[in-house]
Amino acid sequence: MTLLVTGSAGHLGEGLMRVLRASGRDAIGIDIKPSAFTDHVGSITDRDFVRRRMKGVRAVIHAATLHKPHVATHPQQDFIDTNISGTLALLEEALLANVESFVFTSTTSTFGAALTPAMGEPAAWIDEDVAPIPKNIYGVTKLSAEQLCELFHRKRRLPVLVLRTSRFFPEPDDSIDVRNGFSTANAQANELLYRRVDIADAVDAHLLAVERAKAIGFGRYIISATTPFTRDDLPELRRDPAAVLARHFPDAPALYASRGWRMFPQIDRVYVNARAREQLGWRPQYDFARVLQSLRRGEDFRSPLAEAVGSKGYHDTVFADGPYPVAS
Repeated sequence: MTLLVTGSAGHLGEGLMRVLRASGRDAIGIDIKPSAFTDHVGSITDRDFVRRRMKGVRAVIHAATLHKPHVATHPQQDFIDTNISGTLALLEEALLANVESFVFTSTTSTFGAALTPAMGEPAAWIDEDVAPIPKNIYGVTKLSAEQLCELFHRKRRLPVLVLRTSRFFPEPDDSIDVRNGFSTANAQANELLYRRVDIADAVDAHLLAVERAKAIGFGRYIISATTPFTRDDLPELRRDPAAVLARHFPDAPALYASRGWRMFPQIDRVYVNARAREQLGWRPQYDFARVLQSLRRGEDFRSPLAEAVGSKGYHDTVFADGPYPVAS
């Protein structure tokens, strides 16, 4: 089966291409930026380019996108062109090419305002049944692209799975308070409790989705590390997440102290990946228990794939053609 990976010069796209090539699978990477993992340079908004690249393809992983950090640097029309029109072009050409499965990389940012409970309320329990309330052009266009995917399944029977990924980027947090108060490693270790996924697990989820799409037809899945928290923990997570953490992992406070780390003062949401584990057979490996195991051994808690892909900035402005970055 030949796979087409969009956004192959981006963080997730490179991770996908690395794993596919290492396993000997037939994969084609496309991006507007040249890279060691990009086979063809061009834009997903260019219908002729997409049509040429779709020949012989049996599965598509659409990871190319404009991201949340681009809201500050790009006009809103760019998000519509890339995230909506580009997705539409891929869906239509996938149908014409008789593609057997289409996997769309979406984002937990589509939940938007639903992620932040009112003052005094418990942390939000976020699963696929929570209604999205996008709060910026990024969330609006990703949700619109999801709806296009659902439409193509409902009207044209194209097997499509949507993966709402939580954070997997390697850069420091976009919140100045988090950047100033926590090291990047400390912050990202904390996030694996409730809102982060390692890129190796994200790649695994995408490849499982390719295999399961035809049998499932259409589905949306939250892709985030398995949380140790339960619904009973939600009220206290808003007040004292360190106490909740100590209950679940009694040795965590000492391990954190040995590194000069600390827990966030509050947690406002918990992403729940149960549906992805049940329906895709996904088994994420890089969770918070893995963090503590790595701290005991003095090792990096990230996956080898995360180390290999390294850091890719969201605001690279050197492109082969077109104004739209597609780094994932």
